[in-house]
Formats: sequence, C-alpha cells, structure tokens
Amino acid sequence: MPATSSDGVLVVVDGNQDPPPDGGYGWVCVAACFMINCFTWGIVSSYGVYLSYYLRYNSFPGASPLDFAFVGGSTFGAAMLVAPLVTFLARKFGTRATMVVGVIALAGGFIAASFASEAWHLYLTQGVLVGIGVGFIYIPSIAILSQWFSKKRSLANGITSAGSGIGGVIFSLTTGTMIETVSLAWSLRITGIIAFVMTSTAVILTRDRNKVIQPAQHPFDTKLLSQTNVWLLLAWAFISMLGYITLLYSLPDFALSIGLSRGQATDTITVLNLGTAVGRPFIGYLSDRCGRVKVPAFLTLFCGISCFAIWLPATSFGVTLLFALISGAILGVFWVTIGPLCVEVAGLQQLPSLLSLSWLTIVLPTFFSEAIALKLRRSGSGREYLYPQVFSGLAYVLASTFLFQLQRRLEKQSSRQ
Repeated sequence: MPATSSDGVLVVVDGNQDPPPDGGYGWVCVAACFMINCFTWGIVSSYGVYLSYYLRYNSFPGASPLDFAFVGGSTFGAAMLVAPLVTFLARKFGTRATMVVGVIALAGGFIAASFASEAWHLYLTQGVLVGIGVGFIYIPSIAILSQWFSKKRSLANGITSAGSGIGGVIFSLTTGTMIETVSLAWSLRITGIIAFVMTSTAVILTRDRNKVIQPAQHPFDTKLLSQTNVWLLLAWAFISMLGYITLLYSLPDFALSIGLSRGQATDTITVLNLGTAVGRPFIGYLSDRCGRVKVPAFLTLFCGISCFAIWLPATSFGVTLLFALISGAILGVFWVTIGPLCVEVAGLQQLPSLLSLSWLTIVLPTFFSEAIALKLRRSGSGREYLYPQVFSGLAYVLASTFLFQLQRRLEKQSSRQ
C-alpha cells in the first residue's frame, strides 16, 4: 500500500509484510545497539587521547605524526572497508554469528596493541584489527533498528548513536588516567577486556527481523549507482567525513597548541563526547518530526559555520569548551541519520545494500582526513591549527549543499507522484 515518508516522499510498502512494530522487543535492540555504539565508536573516539600522548611523548621512536594519524584513520577505514564482506556474511551465516567475529577482533586488537614496540604494530592492532572488529559489530547492527521502527526510526537511531558519546566520555576521562597510573600497555589491555564483556552482552540481546523484511542484502548493488539521489547522498557522506575526522581527532592537540594543560585538553574531548550523548537523541527526534533529509542538511551546514564562528577564534579554555559542546552535539550527524536517510532514498529492502555503498564511500576520507589535518598544521606559527580548522569548516559547508539538493529532488518527486 502507498505511504508517505517524513519528507513527503511517496513510498510503497508490501501489504504482505508485517510493518515495523515501533516498539516491543525493538526497545531491547535499542539498548543493545546503544551498548554497541558505546563500546565500539565510543572507545574509538577517545583515540584523540592516545594520539595526543603519542605526539607529545615520542612513544615510538622514529615514528612521525603522520604514522599516528594513520593509526586512527585506519580504524575508521578498516571498519568501513569490510562492509560488503560483513553484509555477505550476515546474509549467509546470520547477524549474530557475524557480530561475534567482531567482538573477538575488537578485544584482540586492543590487547595485541599493548605489546606493540613499533608504529607498524599499532597500524595492524589498534588500527586495522580494532577497525575490523568495529565493522563486524556495528555494520550489522545499524540495519536492525530500521527493521523495528518506522515512525520513531530516527529517534531510535539517535538514542543508540548517543552511546558513542557516553562511551567517549567514559574512555576520554579514564584513558589518560589509566595511562598515567597503570601504563599505556595496561590501559590498552583493560580497554580490550571491557570491550569484550560489554559487546558480547549486546550481541546476545540483538535480534533482527530478516525473515519478515527479507532484505536484499547485496554486498555491492551497483544498480543503486544509477540513481542521482544515491550519488547526492554519497557525496554528502564523503565530504562531511573529511570535516568530522579532522575535528574529532584534532581537538585535543589543538587545545595543547593554544597553551592549555593536558587535563584541560582531556576535558575538551570529554565535553565534546558529552555533547554527542545529549545531542544525538535530539537530532533523531527532530529528524522524525521535521524531515529526515532537511534536518541533517541544516545541521551539517551549522557545524561548518560553528567551525568558522567559534573554533577559528578560540584561544581560551572557555571558548574551546563551548565549541566542543556545540560541535559534539552535531558533528556526527552522519552516524545518526545515515540509516533513515538510506531508507528514504532507496527503501527498506535496499537498506543493507545502500549502507554498504555508504560505508565504502567514507573509507578514503576516514583514513586520510587526520593525516591531511596534521600536514596542514603550521607548527611554531602561533596559529598551528588554522588551516585544519578552515579545512573542516569548508568540508561541512560544502557537504550540506548535496543534502539540500537531495531534499529538493525528493520534494519534486513527491509532488509529481
């Protein structure tokens, strides 16, 4: 039967399918996916603490700042690069079995990193292996929520995405303390053990509705690339991620570059993650009420404006904290809205396929963004992070134009129908 999406787009729902229940066991899945975000992306987002430590204390002699930047970038890159494989394995062996592989890889990556003695060891462990673990756990989970929710789809995604903010707060506060009190190696081991216990619990609680939805689950459906709307969505994902990684990983070291203490730099990334925890559920609620394309378009633009209006002139602890709080609430709008956006563009059955294309699209920007940012630094200039700040702001502003265009096209298609 025909139905209308939150943006007024006419979609077709198979009358033989049970509609998403918008609740029930879906709320247990929300709690499970919240935990997954908390102990995957939440842990990964605290890499800025490790990066700042590696840069300032020359932890691995002979390693350059670019080496450490690529470690963080390879985590995101590896997580996204395995998306087609994860989609295929989830179809063949089931969602839960695929996620178990991720739990082992995630914990193993952190524990193995604790024995690293050279930078390339970090590439393979804290970078690639942790990234593979995150990908195998997170990618199957993102499609589950859209199977359980319709009217509250963006809200459910917003609540679960807030988990990365909560995890970021927890690990940003504790990682620096653990490094100082029990050593870098034991900090990594403890993180790995916690990640194993918590993600295992979350995987046990997850339950998909694949038998009802019967999603296509093509790991790489090239037919989608014939649609202009898909290209607009992917362009937004690619360009906005350049700004996201730059801002997320650069902020702690930026704080040190303007003369703040290490404790204040840690507080900055903590406040950013706190903003994420508070802001993401609100983004989800707002998207359900005001439009699942319109809201992320405006928030992407606003994040770019805040880089120029607040971050660029920031020279004090107070202004830096203000920027961290505001940007934290909105900088990760991609992670909150990508699932619902894919449904708006391609429909529920094509969700896994378009998500796979989205993950592959952001492999390059997630891998290279921080390396670009560190290359743009002007050490000893007094404004060390001027160019990375401008780069991040421009990326967000440019990315927003693609979503605004997507919004206009969807409105025209709706009016014709």
